[in-house]
Amino acid sequence: MRLERETAKSDIKSVRPERSAKRVVEGRMAQPSRTRRSTGLRTSALGALCMLAACKAQPDADQTFPEPHRPVAPIVGDSFSTEDARDRLGEAEQVMQLAGIKPGMWVADIGAGEGYYTIRLAPAVGRRGRVLAEDIVEETRDRLVQRVQREQLDNVAVKLGKPDDPMLPPHSFDRIFLVHVYHEVESPYALLWRLREGLKPGGEVVVVDADRPTKRHGIPPALLTCEFEAVGLQRVKLQLLTGGDAYFAAFRVARPRPEPGAIRPCRNAEAD
Repeated sequence: MRLERETAKSDIKSVRPERSAKRVVEGRMAQPSRTRRSTGLRTSALGALCMLAACKAQPDADQTFPEPHRPVAPIVGDSFSTEDARDRLGEAEQVMQLAGIKPGMWVADIGAGEGYYTIRLAPAVGRRGRVLAEDIVEETRDRLVQRVQREQLDNVAVKLGKPDDPMLPPHSFDRIFLVHVYHEVESPYALLWRLREGLKPGGEVVVVDADRPTKRHGIPPALLTCEFEAVGLQRVKLQLLTGGDAYFAAFRVARPRPEPGAIRPCRNAEAD
């Protein structure tokens, strides 16, 4: 497949523990409003973050999903590389531009780790936007909470998810990011089957990964596309990022969600 190179604890740990419970969930509070309009906006923001913080997985029946017919890379750490190195490559700027991130969007950062994308998405979506940062490692989640506190990110909620379920509120997100993490997912079909329900109509799942075998902490674009298509997600964009072997891929809902037993796992040469 050819890629075009680009030219251009509880589930939730909220922020700012020195404040009251409501203010903790919202993050740093502004000074008292002088207008009803600004008061209403902050009340709306508080409600939105509370919803993100409290969201639980939708109960599904005892479902059985197929296992991937390929190796699954081990989780080697909670940070992919140094942030300075990624900034020198302009990775986040490229990805957010390709993803069409705009003020007011709701986005989820799945497997957020130390928060490289979380803290860059927060200003990009602005005061009216929201970011849900999710990780499955409790200690990593706690460190990210501390970072959100330090950065005073009022529009960010941080959540503990499950390996096969990010526990997203349904029909809530314009973009859901999986950055350098998908190859480490042990149950990709179960995760994607549940994750897709978090998209708004017309929303997209954004994947950033390396074009190499999964056992070398990447996934070939053709295999990635096959696995997403198995749960009814269609690829709408594929582009190589500058400065390495990483690529950007975006997917939208194209077909109804299949029954788990009807999902046909994709085969890959490296598993044979």
